[in-house]
Formats: sequence, C-alpha cells, structure tokens
Amino acid sequence: MNTEKTALGIDIGGTKIYAGLVNKNGEILTPPAKYATPHSVDEIKKTLSDVIKNHGKTASIVAIATAGAVNNDNTKILSSTANLPNGYSDIDFQSLSENLPVFVENDANCAAWAEHTVGAAKGAGHSITLTLGTGVGGGIIINNKLLKGKSGAAGEMHFKMSIERKRPCTCGTFDCFEAYTSGRGLALTYKDILNRDLTTYQIIENAKNNDSGCILALDIWQRHLADGLIGLNDIFDTEIIVLSGSMAEFVDVEYVQNLVNREIVTTPVVIKHASAGNFAGLIGASLLALDKIS
Repeated sequence: MNTEKTALGIDIGGTKIYAGLVNKNGEILTPPAKYATPHSVDEIKKTLSDVIKNHGKTASIVAIATAGAVNNDNTKILSSTANLPNGYSDIDFQSLSENLPVFVENDANCAAWAEHTVGAAKGAGHSITLTLGTGVGGGIIINNKLLKGKSGAAGEMHFKMSIERKRPCTCGTFDCFEAYTSGRGLALTYKDILNRDLTTYQIIENAKNNDSGCILALDIWQRHLADGLIGLNDIFDTEIIVLSGSMAEFVDVEYVQNLVNREIVTTPVVIKHASAGNFAGLIGASLLALDKIS
C-alpha cells in the first residue's frame, strides 16, 4: 500500500484559485483544478471548503499559498491584501477543513521555497526570490531556511527607494521598491519621462517596435530593479536572486546582473529567471506543509 504523504496545494490569487495534489518531491500528481476567485469573503470560504472536500480525500494536509503576511504558526494572515475582498485576512482557514490540518503561507514565500527546492535556486543555501507583477513580493532563504522574522512578515518589499514622497505605494506610504519595480512602476517611470500615460502592456509592445521613449523607460525600470537588488544583496549576501512573475520576462538578467555586481560590496551574485513554473506557489506551500508534518 502506498503510504506517501501528499498535500493538497491551493494557490489563492486575485482572479484565480488553483488546487492540486503534490508529493514530497514537488511533483503535482493531478492536473491542477482552476476556479475563479469569488468577490466576497463568504463565497471564498465556500469555494475553499468545496475544493478541500472535493480534492483532499487522499491528502495528509492542506497547504494554502495566499497574498498577505502570515504568522509564524502558519494559521492566520496578519495584514490586509489589496487584491482580495475586505475581511479576507480574518478568515479562519482551519475551520474550512473537516479533518485535515491546514497550513497557510505567503505566496511569495511559497514561490521562493519552490525555487529553492526544485527551481532556479536549487542547491543554493542562500537565495532571494522576487515576484514582479502588479505588485512586488519577495521570499528570502537563509541557510536553507525561510526567513520569517519575529512576526512572520519578513520579506515584504516595501523599503524606500527615494525620499521625495513622489510615488504612492499600495502599502499606503511613498516611494517603496514596489512603486518602482512593479508593472505599475514601469508605467509611472514612462510618465516621468514623457508626461504621458501608457499602460504597461503598451510600453512593452512599443519598446519591441523600437519606440525610444518606451525603450528608455524599460532601461530605467531595470536600473531601479538593480538598485534595489544591490541593497538586498548587500544585506543578505546571497548566492542567487531569482526573478519570477509576469514582469520578470522583460528583465535582461545578464544586464541587471552586471549592474548589480558592479556596485555590491559582497562577492558576486547570480541573477536568474524562475524555473519552478506557473504553479510555484502551490508547490512551495505543499513542500513547506509536508516538511512541517514530517
């Protein structure tokens, strides 16, 4: 009889929820099921309860990757999440499962753990994974362990890039790393240059067609990214920085790596694109949860 422990991994995003069974090797055993993320907390709770009931019959634990900082007991979200409805952070996730324990972790931390165990940072004891998208998330691995901090909120990418109080950030303050290196940050950089509004998608497409303003905006955006990575690497002295998320594909990693290594005060760092795939959050949450029960 097969007694291998598996986790029901669930990745909750602002528009989609994915769920699938994952083993200790990070292999997804069933094609991930996909659900639209409901617009109310009650509907989210019902969807998650149904997902656990329908897909968790052979699992040993439920592993949830979610936006928001998560406490060190992996039971509760500590902070509100802009892309999910009011009251989401108050959900009692354990109450959604009748008989399986429920493990919760921040989605960027989960992605970082997936890259550390099965992805681009495999074999490195020290790594940072950044998710570059509408916002910017981060997970930090030190001595093969996920850095959580005193409350569980370590790895939030809201350090200051300027003192001008010029760019509002989603965290409620100004000029954070996220406000410069997210997709929205690229659009704001373009506006700074030409005093015109374009969407991130338009800037990317126009740059491909040799629009000089959009090419310059992309270059400055990558330089902002490099500036932030210099600070992160000087603090954590890491081996590898992994770039994931929808905006990462537009980063010239060799160019950014050269910019970073030109100015850091530590030994050189390697910068890579992520390789754990679109379900990195689901995989990372599952592996962290399985480690906890083993």
